[in-house]
Amino acid sequence: MPVQTLYLGWDVGGWNCDKNPASRDALVIVDQSLALVGQPWRGNLRETLNAATTPRELINRLLALCQYSAGGDEQLVMAIDTPLAFPQALLALCQGEAVAELGSSQDNPYLYREAERWLFARGVTPLSPIKDMIGSQATKGMHLLARFAPHIITCGQWQSQCRAITAVEGYPSPAKRSRQFKALRARCQLGDWEEALQHAPKPRQQDLQDAWLCALVAWSLNHAPDNLAWPPAGMPNAEGWIFVPEDALF
Repeated sequence: MPVQTLYLGWDVGGWNCDKNPASRDALVIVDQSLALVGQPWRGNLRETLNAATTPRELINRLLALCQYSAGGDEQLVMAIDTPLAFPQALLALCQGEAVAELGSSQDNPYLYREAERWLFARGVTPLSPIKDMIGSQATKGMHLLARFAPHIITCGQWQSQCRAITAVEGYPSPAKRSRQFKALRARCQLGDWEEALQHAPKPRQQDLQDAWLCALVAWSLNHAPDNLAWPPAGMPNAEGWIFVPEDALF
């Protein structure tokens, strides 16, 4: 029997997001046919990350949160909406190595990775974990990679030793203006969650919509790679990549 691959989007909340009703962790999972798997989930993943000890156990716990009974052999492709690496120049600065000259905010290598500066030049405006106060979310995503998917298999893609988890960084905002993703959204089978995920009428449901768009990024990695912008040659592996729809670039 073939292994089932599921595609999970994670909109990341802070470590203590259970105290912030307006912004929490959100999970949405789709299968290869773009049908919703289980139920979307919104809460705080901190205890789940603490409790899991292996990639397989993490998969089972994430699926259980979404009310899906794991068969035990599922593979998970995750697109995570938070920076999954810090700028190399910033890490060097922490060791006493400074950049000789600094210019505008968007070009500041302490604040933005090379991938973020590449996207700025093409009309996409990602947030900085340093400047925009999303360090809590960024360290939460990096924590998952370090514990469960630490191996860089290519620029922007991390994987567990057992290959059960593949993780990338997604950015849902550009997907909202993508014609290719609009077509994908129309193909999704969402059942009773159609209104919440397609239109996000309430602020607290924005987390769920962003998670769903990240799930579509994860799905596109395997099933529609031409829909995505891929890292150009020379992009530093240690800084990762941000997967966005190709047609969202200017």
